[in-house]
This record gives sequence, structure tokens and C-alpha cells, in this order.
Amino acid sequence: MGTSTRPASQLGLRWDFPCPLRFALRLFRMKHPFKPFLDDFGVVILDGAMATELERRGADLEDSLWSAKVLLESPELIREVHFDYFAAGADVAITASYQATFQGLAQRGLSHGEAADLIRLSVQLAREARDAFWEEPAHRQGRLRPLIAGSVGCYGAYLADGSEYRGNYGLSRGELLEFHRGRLEVLVEAGVDLLVCETIPCKVEAEALVELLREFPETPAWLSFSCRDEEHVCEGDRLADCAAVAEDCENVVAVGINCTAPRFIAGLLRALAPVTEKTLVVYPNSGESWDAEVRQWLENKEEANFADVVKVWYGLGARAIGGCCRTTPEMIRELAAALRAEASIDDGR
Repeated sequence: MGTSTRPASQLGLRWDFPCPLRFALRLFRMKHPFKPFLDDFGVVILDGAMATELERRGADLEDSLWSAKVLLESPELIREVHFDYFAAGADVAITASYQATFQGLAQRGLSHGEAADLIRLSVQLAREARDAFWEEPAHRQGRLRPLIAGSVGCYGAYLADGSEYRGNYGLSRGELLEFHRGRLEVLVEAGVDLLVCETIPCKVEAEALVELLREFPETPAWLSFSCRDEEHVCEGDRLADCAAVAEDCENVVAVGINCTAPRFIAGLLRALAPVTEKTLVVYPNSGESWDAEVRQWLENKEEANFADVVKVWYGLGARAIGGCCRTTPEMIRELAAALRAEASIDDGR
């Protein structure tokens, strides 16, 4: 693997800030899992939706466990979805542990040990899909071995009432820290390449997660927030203020936005870019909105095609890009082709 001569700002490693030496020292201490991909390709392709893709393939997700129900009933379907995202061009698979919490699984009657085994299974399935994909020599051409990211869904996901799009849990930072600790411990022990704390709707949960991530200093992580407009996370805090809580946490290597309407992403990236030195990550939903009362997605035909808008996001500094709810392997394939072409132009190749 050659050494890139491109400006660091094009690698998503944000040297265009007042303290580049301090950030360089951070990278020296904490291995940035995205760096090989950014060095070679200029962009990291994330996967797309898990739960809604399982549903599209016939899984019944009418359950408070949502995608975690499929871990119990049809784990082979999860492995298949992971494989298809790798085949579509994804460099990162996000495990199906978003809604697999000790608390939610206990309500289903699983013991602590059984719940831990199910969370480990989510990592195993992603790893098996990666290994099967990587066995084929043709799949390795022009690719680096993909990463496995352990999903840590927000507290609102456990509530299964749409709270990830509202926040306002009424819990303290300490209560949120204890809620998340067990799953992080299991994911780290299972050997994920990095952790992804996602769909965070409020600042207090970000503070709790950052405090907890400091307990696992050797494990890289990213934080991504659900947002209600071009400036604020769902509960109402400014995204810039939420991202700032992770700035001095060395193992948080990226911050960004997920499960948010594509029309808000450009504005949110403009809000983030001046306040963080970390890699910017975005993986919006398809633009539809979730109605928690009737438990269905409400279609919105006004959203632009991902293959068009991802070039704008890349131009605004996003370097890890994928999709969330209602996106598909086909959409990730189009997104990957558009982004890799854009990154090649940016690199002068």
C-alpha cells in the first residue's frame, strides 16, 4: 500500500485547523481505522439499512426488538444482507446489534448470558459475511479488507417508540452510561474493529457515551446524531455543541449524522466542519419519516437521488458515507460508484 501525497484535508483527516500537531499526535496514539481507505481511495463507503432491508426480504419486524428479533429467528438472513452490502462496495459493515440491549432482551426472557451471546452473534455474522466475501480473489481487486463496526443504538431504540427522533428521555448522564456499558463491553470483547454509537438525539446521551468510551481507549469509535433540521439534533441541542463533547476523546475518530433526511445533510456538514478535527461521517435515511404510532414509514418523493447528492456531501468534507433506514444494497452500489469517481477526480487520478 503506497503512501498518499494528497493534502490531509482531502483524506478527511482535518489538518486545516489551528492545532495540526496536536491532532497528528492523536492519530499516532490511536490507530485510525479509516486511514488506509482514505489514503488509497479518498473515501470510506459505509453499508446501508439493516432492519428495513431485512423487512424488504420478508422478515417480520413487528416487534419491540426490531432487527434483533431476526438475530433470534433467522440469523442467516442477517449474514446474507451483510454479504450483499460488501458486494455492493461497502468498506464497513455495521452489526445488527442496534436494538440488541440487555434490557430489551431480558424483557423477552433471555438471561444475561444468553443476551451477551446474541450480541456476540451479531459480530460473528458480520465477520462470517466478510470472510466469505474476502475468500473470492476477484472481490479483493481494488479493495481493502472491510471493517466490522459494532452498533450501539441510542436509548430511544430500546424504547421502540420513535424516541430516537425525539430524545427527552428524562434520564441522567449516569443512568444512560449504565444502560450502554454492558453492550459496549461485549462488542469490544467480541473483537469489532470499531464501535458506532448511532442515532443519538440529545447532548446528554453523547456525554454519557463519550465518558463510557474513555473506558475502552484502545477501541476506535464514531458518534452519529439524528437531526431534525440543518442545525439541531432531534431533541433541540445544536449539533455543533453535541459533537464538541467528543473532541478531546482520542478514540472517537469520527463524528456525524445518521437516520436524518438527506435534505438536511449539507447544512449539518457546514455546521460541523468548523468545530471538529475528526473525520466527518454521514449516512442518512432515504428521506422518508417514521410514524411510531402506526409503525410505518411515510413516503417522501421530494428527496434527491443519493448518487447525486453524495458528491455534494463529499465536497463539504464528508469522508465516510453510506445509508441508513430504507436504503438498499442497490443504493449503496450507486453511491459507491459515484463517490469513488468523485474521489478519483479530486485526487487527480
